[in-house]
Amino acid sequence: MAGHHRPDPLTAAELRPALPSAKLRFTLTDELDGAQEWLGQDRAVDAIRMSAMVPHEDFHVFVLGQPGSGRHAIAQSILDGIAKDRPVACDWVYVNNFEMPHKPVAIQLPPGSASRLRKMMETLVDDLANQIPALFDSEDYQTRRRTIEEDFSAEHEREMSEIFDDARARNVAILRTPVGFSFAGHRDGNVLTQEEFEALTDEERDALEEAIESVQQRISDVLKSVPKQEKAHRRQVEQLNYQLAARGVDEAIREVQDAYAAEPEVQTYLKAVRNDLVENAELFLMGDSEDSAGPFPVATSKRFKEPQFQRYRVNVMVSNGSGCSGAPVVKEELPTMANLIGRIEYASEMGALVTNFTMIKPGALHRANGGYLVLDVRQVLSEPLAWDALKRCLRTGEISIYSPGERLSLVSTVSLEPDPVPLSVRVVLIGERLHYYLLSALDPDFLQLFKLEADFDDHLRLEESGAVEGYAELIARLARRAGTRPLDQPAVESVMRESMRLTGDAGRLTLNFSRLSDLLREAEFWAGSGGSAHIGPQHIERAVAEKERRAGRVRELGLETIQQGTVMIDTDGARIGQINAMSVLQIGDYSFGKPSRLTARTRPGTGKLVDIERETELGGPIHSKGMLILQGYLAATYATRAPLSLWASLVFEQSYGGVEGDSASAAELIALLSSLAEVPLDQSFAITGSVNQFGDIQAIGGVNQKVEGFFDVCDGRGLTGRQGVLIPAANVRNLTLRQRVVDAVEAGRFRIFPMTSVTDGLTVLTGLEAGVRGADGTYPEGSLNRRVEDRLQAFADIRKSFAKEAGGDAQ
Repeated sequence: MAGHHRPDPLTAAELRPALPSAKLRFTLTDELDGAQEWLGQDRAVDAIRMSAMVPHEDFHVFVLGQPGSGRHAIAQSILDGIAKDRPVACDWVYVNNFEMPHKPVAIQLPPGSASRLRKMMETLVDDLANQIPALFDSEDYQTRRRTIEEDFSAEHEREMSEIFDDARARNVAILRTPVGFSFAGHRDGNVLTQEEFEALTDEERDALEEAIESVQQRISDVLKSVPKQEKAHRRQVEQLNYQLAARGVDEAIREVQDAYAAEPEVQTYLKAVRNDLVENAELFLMGDSEDSAGPFPVATSKRFKEPQFQRYRVNVMVSNGSGCSGAPVVKEELPTMANLIGRIEYASEMGALVTNFTMIKPGALHRANGGYLVLDVRQVLSEPLAWDALKRCLRTGEISIYSPGERLSLVSTVSLEPDPVPLSVRVVLIGERLHYYLLSALDPDFLQLFKLEADFDDHLRLEESGAVEGYAELIARLARRAGTRPLDQPAVESVMRESMRLTGDAGRLTLNFSRLSDLLREAEFWAGSGGSAHIGPQHIERAVAEKERRAGRVRELGLETIQQGTVMIDTDGARIGQINAMSVLQIGDYSFGKPSRLTARTRPGTGKLVDIERETELGGPIHSKGMLILQGYLAATYATRAPLSLWASLVFEQSYGGVEGDSASAAELIALLSSLAEVPLDQSFAITGSVNQFGDIQAIGGVNQKVEGFFDVCDGRGLTGRQGVLIPAANVRNLTLRQRVVDAVEAGRFRIFPMTSVTDGLTVLTGLEAGVRGADGTYPEGSLNRRVEDRLQAFADIRKSFAKEAGGDAQ
């Protein structure tokens, strides 16, 4: 097999993606209609549409994706479009339960009927407040009332008159006294004195006493019957009042009954109202001094607002009036438990909390009933008991109103038990992927209720048909929505290139609308500052540069410490076992590259590879995995004839924080081989990439930031033309480097080499051929691999001699 050749550096054209400008046929984005509503989200859109249209109740949908992907706006737009063709949802009201006031009755009404029923009931009370007093003041009522009173008085007088007549006939005088009646003998119109009574014969006295006793008994019987007669009198008056009130109520309530003749529940309620009004007609005879003191006449006063008439009010929970079209689409921004299922309010009276059916307030589920409810899952989960209440309503298919205090048994206040409202709603939960996966794993009810997931893509593949044109439409729509100046074609290309950089892939465009919108608005500022009529590419570049400058304080401090020599990074010369690795730091939403010195030392040993980062518990598990892969590569590649007999240590110099990831494993392996072969590495280069057990270089993340981080260090010291970086060949498609790097490469002052294997890196960094094992099983003389193998063999020989000496001493 022929020796390995040094890879060629990348050209400037390969460092930034070439955009298909021929597909952009416009001058300014004003010429585009921006009609692309959900570019690249067909999969998620289909899931939302299915959830909105499938008839089964438990096909709720979870919309998952990254913030800024337009999940809320797209879901709202889809639901609005579907809802407008759906039937208008029914109205719901709560009314008084006259038999059990603590259990208000829920009534379903046709759309637009609830407010009408409330108004008609208020009018009914106001009308009766005027009609009933008038009926009781009428001449007919007064005449019938007088007749009853006179009949009662006449009957009583007749009975008493008969007793008095009988007493006179029997010579008994009845005397009225302040304490009642007294009885005495009577003769010739005069009451007998004591002397005259004693002068009577025994027969006369006995007869008179018997007569007095008889009259006394009759009066006693009459007086005892008076309460019974008065009760009958009251019954007659009550019956008269009932008949009169019934006539007035029936006339007044007939209009309401006729208006809701097709609603059985309303008819049942009106029947209960009618009976209660008739039985409590005296409520309308109470004084109305407050009304008479007002600016309007009594006939126009709002009597229904008075406390005694509260029982006849209608509490409208949901009213979809005639102006509504289609099913409701409700988005609840604060999904507390009360805001979801409703609540019962209380008022303080005489130090006690009281409530009634008019204090029941609706929740988002009531307003969305018959339509769609949109919720942010993070907000729902952060509100106590809200998630549990939502699931309970969806499982049971009804909305039951209760308070957190009742749920946790924390209060003993007398409350209401409103009728549950039947629920028919489609819930759209919007969250991140982490929320979906956690709920799927931890909540057994979740997947039973939310059977559909609408997974929003983060990126748009550039090779998709119409992707470029559609993305230009998207940028035009975002610019229009943000109120910015139009963009020219080069500016749109600049936005697309920045979009690719955000994805970290030259073949994909970001679908993070929030980031794009922010970029356009910042470019608008710079275009306005320069007095430009439209946004050009220079304004996009200025916005990007200014954003990096605002967030670049820590990056600049890091560069300063390197330039001052506080952090030691070599950019020229050559050293054994030392190499420049590259890493990415993330601060907020800003990331930047930072080079690090990595060193390796080797000596004879038992095959132990010491990762100082891991030993000090600064290395993460993925970094440790990379170190174990290195050990596997060394053993399989070089220790084929003798055991791996080295002791090696690897460390990131001047690193005082955690280290994670395997993107430095290629650098670690090359530094280790340099130390073993005692071949210096060119310090003009930095390297990034992970390696597998076969020595292949694998892709890593943050390649643009890493390249620019080392470039800025070299640029600060002065570019020599020898400096450069080595990156995985698989990451070439991810390159979207800043123009300063592209210009330096084009001028031959900086180089970027792609690597497919560790041999590529060794060839560039050492200038030596790595060597390929020949037919005899050995590497070519003088090759780097031969040096490594010879050194390891020497270590094995030393280890073997030590073992013999130790054995001899033991004997």
